[in-house]
Amino acid sequence: MTDLSKLAAIKEMIDTAETSINSAKQILSEMLGGKTVKSEYTAAAKNLKMTENIIEGIFDGQNMISPDKRAYPVPANYASKSKLVPGDVLKLTIQPDGTFLYKQIGPTERKTLIGRLGFDDNQYKVIAEGKAYKVLLASVTYFHAEAGDKVTIVVPAKKESEWAAIENLLPKEESEEKEE
Repeated sequence: MTDLSKLAAIKEMIDTAETSINSAKQILSEMLGGKTVKSEYTAAAKNLKMTENIIEGIFDGQNMISPDKRAYPVPANYASKSKLVPGDVLKLTIQPDGTFLYKQIGPTERKTLIGRLGFDDNQYKVIAEGKAYKVLLASVTYFHAEAGDKVTIVVPAKKESEWAAIENLLPKEESEEKEE
């Protein structure tokens, strides 16, 4: 494992821990009378199903927003592997042992773009059609991508989004290979 991939793995672990801590703070705040998450996806999630152990919600790029406006952290590896984009409908099943199982049940309409991967402000981003889209570190490491690589991404077709999912790493062109 190279130093760069070790750093990427460490960053992913820290990001996952931060997401879990933020979710725990959210739940604690709600239990103590605090407010729930405010998101553009709370209205879309309002009419979805919610029982004691099955919760449906809308993916916002990192979390699933439930009908009661809570944010449930979606594991980055699952979001990455499933190529989730904001607006996708997910179902969370809470197992008797407390395990969280996510399943995509309603993909939003998507469009595919081609862009270049970059790294700015401790966040991987893909610049496509003049816009910067955040992407999950898990996707970058899965494809063994590096800043400067050309990638295809998927984004919601009918709604602006700050997040995208990496669909694939494009092969390097001959001119790029000669530069290395």
